[in-house]
Amino acid sequence: MTICSIEAIPLNLPYEIFGPKPMLGGQPRQMDMLLVRVETSDGVVGWGEAFGYAVWPATRSALERLVAPLAIGQDGDDIAGLMDQLHRALHLLGRTGPVMYALSGLDIALWDIAGKKAGKSVSELLGGTRHQDLPVYASLMRYGDVALVARNAARARDNGYHSIKVHERGVAQIRAVRQAIGPHVTLTMDCTCPWTVAQAIDIAEQVKPYDLLWLEEPVWPPEDFAGLAQVRRAAGIPIAAGENAVSPKNFEQLFLAEAVDIAQPSVTKIGGITEFMKVIACAREHNVAVAPHCPYFGPGLLASVHIFASIATETMLEYSYAELGANPLGSAIEIENGRIQVPSGPGLGRDPDPDVVSRYRVA
Repeated sequence: MTICSIEAIPLNLPYEIFGPKPMLGGQPRQMDMLLVRVETSDGVVGWGEAFGYAVWPATRSALERLVAPLAIGQDGDDIAGLMDQLHRALHLLGRTGPVMYALSGLDIALWDIAGKKAGKSVSELLGGTRHQDLPVYASLMRYGDVALVARNAARARDNGYHSIKVHERGVAQIRAVRQAIGPHVTLTMDCTCPWTVAQAIDIAEQVKPYDLLWLEEPVWPPEDFAGLAQVRRAAGIPIAAGENAVSPKNFEQLFLAEAVDIAQPSVTKIGGITEFMKVIACAREHNVAVAPHCPYFGPGLLASVHIFASIATETMLEYSYAELGANPLGSAIEIENGRIQVPSGPGLGRDPDPDVVSRYRVA
């Protein structure tokens, strides 16, 4: 089986987050998605997802101009071999960013194809489906406004979520959210890398009374593993990070620095399922928990679901708390009582809805 076509398909989906949309790149954040469609010589079509959002034009260009010319005509059955070849060929153009995001989308699509050809789900290919569903937490966008974030956190709780993450940086917001959701809903704080080590330790001390499940990415720059380790030793709160790590080797360095309690690889950024599984193996060696960064509504989310369906320990997945005006994967990614079903069909278990793709495709 050889790869005969690779196509990048950007979508811009309507969505609501129950408040003003945060700014990204000088404009309100869009619900951008970059699908990757791969077809083989025997007519099988696989779907992947490359990290999108505001960077999708660069990722699409990397896929079409760099990755596709190298991958088309190659053997698609040997996913690990092909991906290693592509990583080595393209490493001079960046070990993170659009090239790696493009490779991630291709890898996910190839796993989808492998499952479809074998008549098995991706989780079965990864060693067996150990869970029929998995818990998710509501990942809220940043609101800033104290009353608004508290109201939306309570709304998520009332929607059936048993765990909530807020992307806030203020102690007042964390205090208000904890008061709004009560003591029995778990709460995490994603800071997105704003502070010095000293500032992060100070904030950690102030939010400690609010019983955080973890404190996520408190230090700038994200690659300051030594600084992150200092915060971990001093904070008294579990530390999570990893969505900005660039490779399994980078995660190994993170673990050797003893910088995190929870590793958070992102399947659409790290190199797809193939590289993600290497991170899990490395984390297991270093006794570090893994919880994926996966605030997606496309094949990237399904890939994350299948990965953790294959792991014995039940793991909570991230789910972007937004109301979509159009859902490309329909019931496959709907949440009920804070849990997501593991698709049982071959491959990822659900292809994107062609009508949604056609309607919301960006030229």
